[in-house]
Amino acid sequence: MSKTFQKLEPFFLKKFGPVGASVALFFVEVIQIILISSAIIIPIRYFLVQPFYVKGASMEPNFYDSEYLIIDELSYRLRTPERGEIVVFRYPRNPSEFFIKRVIGLPGETVEVSGGHVTIYNEDHPNGVLLTEAYLGDVSTDGMKKSTLGAQEYWVMGDNRPESMDSRSFGPVKREQFIGRVWVRGLPLNRASTFPDPTFNL
Repeated sequence: MSKTFQKLEPFFLKKFGPVGASVALFFVEVIQIILISSAIIIPIRYFLVQPFYVKGASMEPNFYDSEYLIIDELSYRLRTPERGEIVVFRYPRNPSEFFIKRVIGLPGETVEVSGGHVTIYNEDHPNGVLLTEAYLGDVSTDGMKKSTLGAQEYWVMGDNRPESMDSRSFGPVKREQFIGRVWVRGLPLNRASTFPDPTFNL
């Protein structure tokens, strides 16, 4: 019995009798557990990680509808997003909606979509380089678009390019709209995994 309970027990015995004291001490213990748990869980839930359910087919076959993900909210407080990371962000045209996509273009780069491919222009590749995206399989990137990204802007796209509404339609996403990066897939259990960043030819 904790010192707190030892101090409370005589008071409850006098006030409620043996049975009532036991009940009162039980509720005090429950409240204590709830408070301690809240002090631990709430900061984790609101500042470090949060759950996310995939909606739609835009990230297939790497992510399917209704899969349960854990989003890392801490990393982007300490560093900038990197190419290839899978991110959850607020839809620029309706901030109450959340999208999941992959980071393709970084701040200061020019991204060109044409001929079924993505070309990246940056300081290291002023003439552009076709982006190698092994995670796409045989999927091509439809559309004709060219955009130069601002200092806090990112180009994001879904892995299922024909079914994805992404930066090809709504433009770049500002860093402030990012919630975090996908860290763990928790459900279904047979697909539980973490997600190493892909390598690129840049």
